[in-house]
Amino acid sequence: MLLVTGGAGFIGSNLVLSTLAATGEPVVNLDKLTYAGNPQNLEALRGDARHTFVQGDICDRRLVAKLLAQHRPRAILHLAAESHVDRSIAGPAEFVQTNVVGTFALLEEARAYWGSLAAPERAAFRFLHVSTDEVYGSLGAGDPAFSEATPYAPNSPYSASKAASDHLVRAYWHTYGLPTLTTNCSNNYGPHQFPEKLIPLMIHQALAGKPLPVYGDGQNVRDWLYVMDHCAALRAVLERGRPGEVYNIGGGAEMKNLELVRTLCALLDEAKARTGGSYASLISFVKDRPGHDRRYAIDARKIRRELGWRPQESFESGLRKTVNWYIDRRAGLAK
Repeated sequence: MLLVTGGAGFIGSNLVLSTLAATGEPVVNLDKLTYAGNPQNLEALRGDARHTFVQGDICDRRLVAKLLAQHRPRAILHLAAESHVDRSIAGPAEFVQTNVVGTFALLEEARAYWGSLAAPERAAFRFLHVSTDEVYGSLGAGDPAFSEATPYAPNSPYSASKAASDHLVRAYWHTYGLPTLTTNCSNNYGPHQFPEKLIPLMIHQALAGKPLPVYGDGQNVRDWLYVMDHCAALRAVLERGRPGEVYNIGGGAEMKNLELVRTLCALLDEAKARTGGSYASLISFVKDRPGHDRRYAIDARKIRRELGWRPQESFESGLRKTVNWYIDRRAGLAK
């Protein structure tokens, strides 16, 4: 039995769905169902006895303690988080509450539960904390990619709150011996992503014939990771990772934002041609957001070397799958 927090969100729902398909291990799914949590992401599991959904807040320690006592999970996979930089700039308080206070509450209940286990179960228990490459700050064009040894330098309220949660997780390993694992991933993309993020936003806007807003000069660089590859990496870390360690997970697909949007437009032109000409004609440039990090890139050699994981999707194949999924979903909703 696994306890997954944030399992109705983008990465969380894909993790729940793919884990049940790959292993069949039962999952208790705790999600607050904020704007980014969508029960429809889990529609395929309706009636599946292996999946138990609980609407609730990770800050509710009484609820977390009850779930741990009732279901006796062998691991907690912690994905519940506020995650959008723009929202963190407009309202940072929610990010501190969920990402920092919530992670603290979860760690405290995990520690109490872990301490109550018999020796074999205690040795096998894991707390997997899913974080972001944004905690490392911004890279210059010629800088080496982020490694697990890169110093933290968060530049937004979002990344600062995630950095704080990473530090708490590290402290619970070093102070209490709680067997934690931390992953820092690059930008994810794929099915079920909330449309405020770049790729689904551009697809939705393009299909609606609306402007495609690109921040600044469009030269900000991101490393892209297909969500199913990320989920496979998380399972590898859970099963074979060393307690107390950090593993960076990246897709090895750096791309400038403007280049990405143009690539999306070309795929949309191919899959669903627009009567008014190429979707690229909808591209517009808007004022850059405050503190916009210039470049992210992940050095994923550690997870490849130690755990044997590597992405199965190329950026082109993953992006094509993503575009087709959103087109098919839009067609289904229109019926």
